[in-house]
Amino acid sequence: MANYKRMFLDGYRYYITIVTYERNPILLKNIALLRESFRYAKSLFEFDINEIVVMPDHLHMIIDVKAARDYPKIISSLKRYFSKKCDPKYYQHIKQSKSREAAGYKPLWQKRFYEHTIRDEKDYLDKVEYIRSNPVKHGYVEAVDDWKYGSFYYRNKPDRD
Repeated sequence: MANYKRMFLDGYRYYITIVTYERNPILLKNIALLRESFRYAKSLFEFDINEIVVMPDHLHMIIDVKAARDYPKIISSLKRYFSKKCDPKYYQHIKQSKSREAAGYKPLWQKRFYEHTIRDEKDYLDKVEYIRSNPVKHGYVEAVDDWKYGSFYYRNKPDRD
């Protein structure tokens, strides 16, 4: 992992996966806080979310950023805001390493995140399909349109609340 280099290419979309620490299923229980965290990040950085799905312990999204170098900062601001505001009852039962504790981490997020620079339209459509089918793949719903924690849910059914 030490040799991994992120790409920063202006004008490209980025597919991002963020995972909770030890896959703790806290995101849906704190969906209002997660939405607030996104609003906070959007107040600091210029970016658009093309697609997103939130699962109990991770999320996938495709974002357009005004400046490519901002996407790690966007993720960092999301995670920091959520971590500062999250009630300890959701994570106090999780043990973490002494080095994580010493660094001041709360056991909420994995330190790193996955990023993929979307190269072309086929790549984009493949990632959109992966995002949309994720709740079905994990067995939470039988039909893609039934998962209410994804951008596609509201886009496809404007009468949903």
